[in-house]
Amino acid sequence: MDRVPGQTGYLLLNEEGAVLSSSGDLENDEKSAVIIMGLINLTSQVDRAAFPEEGFKKLSITYDKHCYIVCLSNRKVHVVKKTLISDNSNVPS
Repeated sequence: MDRVPGQTGYLLLNEEGAVLSSSGDLENDEKSAVIIMGLINLTSQVDRAAFPEEGFKKLSITYDKHCYIVCLSNRKVHVVKKTLISDNSNVPS
């Protein structure tokens, strides 16, 4: 997980949301783990008629300067926090 470009931290959670591993900005961040698991549980309540896919593959939560990327794999929840690089070249000075 440490090889993701722009990464400032990560969480690895089990199916119940317990932190298995973490580093950086998300080190032992149980509050973020609870919030992420709440969002994952919320996705299971989405109307299947409107979104017929079996579930999400990747969930991105984007802020101005950073984002969280959430993926499910091997019955674990992988969360990466990344810095976003803004392109201010079009902004007048």
